[in-house]
Amino acid sequence: MTTYSEKLQIHFAQYANAQNALAMTAYMKNHFSFFGIKAPDRKAVLKQFLTKNAPPPYPHLFEAVWELYAMPQRELHYCAVEMLEKSKKNWEIDDIVFFEKLIITNAWWDTVDFISVHIIGVYFQKYPDQMRPITEQWMASGNMWLQRVCLIFQLMYRQKTDTVLLFDYINRLKTSNEFFIQKAIGWALRQYARTDAQAVKDFVENTPLKPLSKREALKHFA
Repeated sequence: MTTYSEKLQIHFAQYANAQNALAMTAYMKNHFSFFGIKAPDRKAVLKQFLTKNAPPPYPHLFEAVWELYAMPQRELHYCAVEMLEKSKKNWEIDDIVFFEKLIITNAWWDTVDFISVHIIGVYFQKYPDQMRPITEQWMASGNMWLQRVCLIFQLMYRQKTDTVLLFDYINRLKTSNEFFIQKAIGWALRQYARTDAQAVKDFVENTPLKPLSKREALKHFA
């Protein structure tokens, strides 16, 4: 019997583009293979599939998501997290264990960033008491991707940003030589500057950041 994830894989295979796939694979440093379906088309193909094949109900959706994550084509990983994001009304407190597994599986900036903002950020708004304990575990893990999530999950929080938490985590990671950590620090500060530019200016002036982090943080300042 064909599983839901296999049906989705078969559906996507119809729209494969070998030339696009080569370029997309190269862009992702050869970490993943692709069907070669660019983002706007991918969203349209997924929407077409979902109109005839409703996702499994929560929590069975998690099984399909994990099966998609085990498949080689990166577009299916994108579909997995996008479908998961749409089930947010049903998330329960213990689902963070599964979300963490997704972060560190097939980890690269594209899925990690989507999960950070659209899944982890939403989860912590739903379960705010989990924010500090979980992110402290991730900070202590030494895992670069989990630490990146700690820096950027608040990107869409605006006035609700926990700046004490944000600035604390930046201070603890500011000496990192990891490109994706330095970049995330700058991105988080640049985004929060849209809400409180002066707070970001003051923090950058008083914090010895790596050049990349500082440059990214102040990119939109005159």
